[in-house]
This record gives sequence, structure tokens and C-alpha cells, in this order.
Amino acid sequence: MTVIAGADGLRVGLCLVLRWGVPLLLVACAVKAPVTQTPPGESAPVTRSPVDAGGQPLPAQESTETEQRRSQLLPVPWSDLPGWDKESMPEAWTVLTANCEKPGRVMAPLCPQIRRLALADEQEQRQWLMQNLQAHRVESLESEATGLLTAYYEPVMDARRVPGNGFSVPLYRTPASLKPGQPWYTRQQIDTLQAAQEALHGREIAWLADPVDAVVLHIQGSGRLRIIEGDGRVHMVRVAYAASNEHSYQSIGRWLLDKNETRDATWPGIKAWLQRNPQKAQALLWVNPRFVFFKEESITDANAGPRGAQGLALTAGRSIAVDPQSVAYGTPLWLVSPGPTQFLQRLVVAQDTGSAITGAVRADLYIGTGAIAGELAGRMKQPLRLWALLPKTQ
Repeated sequence: MTVIAGADGLRVGLCLVLRWGVPLLLVACAVKAPVTQTPPGESAPVTRSPVDAGGQPLPAQESTETEQRRSQLLPVPWSDLPGWDKESMPEAWTVLTANCEKPGRVMAPLCPQIRRLALADEQEQRQWLMQNLQAHRVESLESEATGLLTAYYEPVMDARRVPGNGFSVPLYRTPASLKPGQPWYTRQQIDTLQAAQEALHGREIAWLADPVDAVVLHIQGSGRLRIIEGDGRVHMVRVAYAASNEHSYQSIGRWLLDKNETRDATWPGIKAWLQRNPQKAQALLWVNPRFVFFKEESITDANAGPRGAQGLALTAGRSIAVDPQSVAYGTPLWLVSPGPTQFLQRLVVAQDTGSAITGAVRADLYIGTGAIAGELAGRMKQPLRLWALLPKTQ
């Protein structure tokens, strides 16, 4: 989402209608370029998908059922879902109700009843779900039901509106010369070529003190900045993904592992390596040619997460990034992961995506905001099983 949150991705937003022997399912699909495998904890880079005001992919991006899909859904009894009887319905209903702001075509018909039951007791809510939804085990086309769970978060960083006093790393708005689908300058070229720097002059949103923090923002896809303005005022803003230079993401953690530079390629491990090897920092960052441009957003609700590809604010611990060619945005899922970082059995909703989130049983869990969330997200890489909860056929 970070990537992606666990989750910076590629061109996403085509819609795909699939029939898997279950209700008609709208899936936004993506044109993917090769990505380097992400090591433990280095969350999948996140991209936002263009959506219209109704939460549906833009009409110009519609495609057909002949597009490639990556999953199959097998109906199963509710008793197959480990821990389902212990789920907290009030917590689950919070994310289900929020999801109804842009539910997609599958869940939209049920939203009036979901809203009506917001104040019902847990027994009534659980019974309604089991009566109106059918659980489907998510599998790959090769019938593999176990996959991978990682996590992402929204970092909080100090920033300045003008450079100086150690703040020398800019975050940029999208340059005017960038054209969708066409590669722009690489990260190294942006740092070294005068033409690239001239194209970005005046596009600075804010300045950070640490280039690694900037890379974390590029990978997570969004973050909060504690900004000191030129007149001394301090306030919090959000920077969200706007575009990329259209180069494939390359994992700096994977590069360190392949070079036998470290055995710990989590973000804490990468930062520790950089502290030991400051003279190699620039070369390491240039391993990843992909560069992200941002847009500034105000924060109206401090408890709400950044907007995911579905177009909704993410809910900590309940929103996941998925492969949209496997699971449609807005789909409720039962998620089970045995650890080791965190034992999880809970209802989640597919609301985001990322370039490293590919395949049927693959998810990036949005953890939340700040350093504690970042520490947890940076360590999470564990087995995953998913069940899609879809409206029953009439």
C-alpha cells in the first residue's frame, strides 16, 4: 500500500467484468511492467487508480471479459472461515458502512441495508451477513489458496516550504512535460541532469531533510508533512500520489540482498545499513529508477487515512491493497494470516492496489499513520488466505 499504500504502481484503471460462476463482478485491471520482487517489509509501492465520482472506473477505460484474470472463487460454507464467529461486528460494520460511499456495482444494492443495520446488535449484523453474502475461497488459476500478506502505512515527516537548515530534498508536483505512458527522466537523471532539474524548477511542494524519507514517501504513495511555513506557522498537510516517471520500480532491499550487503532488507534494516554506509547512500537510491510526483491535500479528519485506488479514505487495519485483476475494489473479504509479525483473522475491504501486489492471494494491509505503524508495516511478511464475501445470487 503502500505500498500501497503496502502500497507507487503502474497504469491502473481499466475495468474487467468476469463471471466465475458467482455474481457478475466488476474488476479494474492494469497494464503492468516487470517489477523486482519486494523483500520482507519493503512495502509494495502504491498507485491510485482514476475513478469517477461514483467510484467506478472511467468509461473510456472499460474492457471486456476476454481480458486476463488471475483468480478463481470457490463457494464454501461460512464454517470454513477460521475465526469468523469471533469477529467484532461493530469494527467490521464501520468499514462496511464507509465502503458504501463508493461501493462498486457488486455491493451497491446491499448498502441501504448495511446502513440501516449500523446500530443493530452484533448477532443481527452477523446473521444478516451470513444470510445475504456467500463466502468464496480465493484461489489462483492453479488452485493455490495460500499467498502473501505485507503491510504499508502513512509516514509522518517534518518538512519546510523553503530549503535550508538541512532541508534539501524536494518533493515535486507533476512536471508539465510529463506525458502519461511515456518514460520521463530516471531518478538518477533527475538528480544529475540540468534539463530534468530545469523541468522541475518551481514545482517543489516542500523540502525534507533525509533522502531516504523521500524514498519511503515514494514507495508508500502518500504521507503527512509537518510543515513549517516561511512565516513560521506550523501545520499538517498530506501529500498524495499524482503521477510517476513511468519507470519500473526496482527494490533497493532486493539489491542489498543480492549484493550480500545485508541480511535484513526491511526498512529498519535498510536505514541501519545506510547509517553504516553513508558514502554508498546515493548509489543505493539510484538502484530504483522510479520517481513519484505528488499533490498536496488538506487533512480534514486526522483519523482518516489517505485515499486508496477505490477513491475512499483507507481504514487502518481494515483496508487492503489487492491485485484488481483478481479482486474488485469494494469487495469485502475474510483475511486470515497466522503471523509471525501479527496473528490476523478479520473482515477487510479491497480498496487499494500497488505495482508489487499481483496474483490471486496477495494483499497489502494498510496499518495506519506514524512511526509505530511504520515499524509494524516494515516487518510484516507472512502467509495469507482470503475469502471473498459476495452477494448471493437470487
